[in-house]
Amino acid sequence: MKNSKTAKNLRALCEAAIMVALAVVLTLLRFPPFNIDLWGNGGSIDFVMVPLVVLAWRRGVTWAVPAGLAFGFLKCLISGGIGWGILSVLLDYVLAYGMVGIAGIFKDKKNGLVLGAVVGSVARFIVHFISGVTIWKIAVGDEVALFGMNFDSSMSFIYSLLYNGGYMLGNMIFCVVAVILLAKPLSKLPK
Repeated sequence: MKNSKTAKNLRALCEAAIMVALAVVLTLLRFPPFNIDLWGNGGSIDFVMVPLVVLAWRRGVTWAVPAGLAFGFLKCLISGGIGWGILSVLLDYVLAYGMVGIAGIFKDKKNGLVLGAVVGSVARFIVHFISGVTIWKIAVGDEVALFGMNFDSSMSFIYSLLYNGGYMLGNMIFCVVAVILLAKPLSKLPK
């Protein structure tokens, strides 16, 4: 039974649940250095992607994407998610964190943790960017200010790039540094 497929799946399921729970705990830590809020309409720099990237590296896309989807839903519920309707919630929380699971394409690869952190961050950014260009463009109206500059609705690509890129770059850096520090201890864990 120790090496059976059922035992491996049970181990992976338990690990996924633990990693989602750890990400939720990291969400609840609302003080620096664990969480830095940048913008009024959401977008913070934190460590919540780290457990999802670790899960992706250890168990692959099959386990990490559903875990990310579940975490995104929980994060929205628990942390008072900001959204403009169900599509905004689905994009900015559920799908965005589900995309972090794409890091699993580097499962068991050399430097897979770091590559996964970068790819997972970029995939999450793309979803936030799409949400910014579509849903948030409608929500903010004709003009919005950021960094002391005014952006009208025709400049939604630039606004979304600056707004979402502003916190996602920080998230990627936090995640990459964390997984670099965790790489050696994680490599000693049994699969």
